[in-house]
Amino acid sequence: MADEQWGPAVRLLWGPPPGPPARGPRRGLTLEGIAGAGVAIADAEGLGGVSMQRVAAELAVTKMALYRYVPGKAELVALMAEAAMPDPAAGLDAALERAGSGWRERLGAWARELLAAFRAHPWLLRATVGARAVGPREVGWLERALAALEGCGLSGAESMDAVVLVAGHVRGIAEQEGVGSAGVGSAGGAGGSVAGGAAGGGPDVELGAVLGEVMRLRGADFPALGAVLASVARDGGQDQALDFGLERILDGIGLLVAARGAGG
Repeated sequence: MADEQWGPAVRLLWGPPPGPPARGPRRGLTLEGIAGAGVAIADAEGLGGVSMQRVAAELAVTKMALYRYVPGKAELVALMAEAAMPDPAAGLDAALERAGSGWRERLGAWARELLAAFRAHPWLLRATVGARAVGPREVGWLERALAALEGCGLSGAESMDAVVLVAGHVRGIAEQEGVGSAGVGSAGGAGGSVAGGAAGGGPDVELGAVLGEVMRLRGADFPALGAVLASVARDGGQDQALDFGLERILDGIGLLVAARGAGG
């Protein structure tokens, strides 16, 4: 069943590139070119703007010509995600090297690079969830995160869960920034954020402005919130959600590593 559902996408992502179609004119289409056209549309309009018809039009070919290379939209989105995900052998490896040899520093650097990838292509949040085919780049990212935890004494399941936990935090921050709103439909691209920070600050700043108005109107009803907002205004500390949450997650993993009697 899995092969029937995901087999075509897996073969496109991992197999040799398809040759020219047996019939019809040769248009010079490549999987890289097809994926690139889809990425450009998604970056501008969100994932909802992508369709086989739209990509074919961008490439100046018929939809039927496109189907000779890519069987459907699921496979198209898989190719797009693979093309948009940064090659881990490039920037990610350099960031991990700069982080040093400790598992904590390397996993932290991995998380920050992942957030940068979501910010560069907001629709990736929607394209990389659920049961689906994954390509070499995405698997390469997973490999490097798991490699950071080697020698820590964690079981395979614990290492995988630790990486999923870190990735989930990164995804949550990206969603909070409004990054994911560009991937939902055709309402907007990278600049179509509802809660994002493009209009004068990150999500914490914008939420603070909204809550400040609430407090002005009904502050007496929410004394604890009022005290927290006053503290933030006095002492700072906004827009640190990524680092605060990431450090707490790494603290927890560190406790488990210590319990296993290993380090890094």
